[in-house]
Amino acid sequence: MWNERLFVERRPEGGYAVRRPNSGRASAVLSTQAAAIERARELNPRIAPLVERVRFTSVGKPDQWRTP
Repeated sequence: MWNERLFVERRPEGGYAVRRPNSGRASAVLSTQAAAIERARELNPRIAPLVERVRFTSVGKPDQWRTP
């Protein structure tokens, strides 16, 4: 089940990548985080993707994962 989970990561060159664990390439690269989350849900509707936190909040900081 862990290998089926998708990750939405911020890319250094801009945009957001939808990836599987330990993959060499992204399944999709989109310009916004919302679009990447939607694409991850389309690729695997059974399991919620993990999304990289991109800002400081009261419950977390960047480089942590959250579920949308």
